[in-house]
Amino acid sequence: MRVDYTELSKTIAALTEGETDEVALMATVVCEVHNADSRFDWTGFYRVVAPELLKIGPYQGGHGCLVIPFARGVCGAAARTGETQLVPDVEAFPGHIACSSSTRSEIVVPVWRKDGSLLGVFDIDSDQPDAFDEADDKGLSGVLREVFGR
Repeated sequence: MRVDYTELSKTIAALTEGETDEVALMATVVCEVHNADSRFDWTGFYRVVAPELLKIGPYQGGHGCLVIPFARGVCGAAARTGETQLVPDVEAFPGHIACSSSTRSEIVVPVWRKDGSLLGVFDIDSDQPDAFDEADDKGLSGVLREVFGR
């Protein structure tokens, strides 16, 4: 089953209307996104908690890495550059952090607050190679922008 981002966006908007607590918003987004597509093996947020440092936030799936510096891995690259990372083969990504041995591909989208500050990154892993594309980037970026701001 492939996600319908238009419908997903409507569902998340209805569930989060009026909510301002970032953790509650992250938890709701993670739950809805994770269950929307069978390609999504691990879905979660990494929050900016200090300069150049991400810490795990709400997630679904197996355990995740607890702390990721901006200088390491796919999540760090998304936080460092402010750009979505589409990784068709995690083994070919320099400095990939293997939190799970089953992960084959990954998409990581930066998450911005309304004030323009970086909240963190939204990470989805798949046990399928080359599972993500530009449509996923566009769809996920749209959902995150509606919920968190920019």
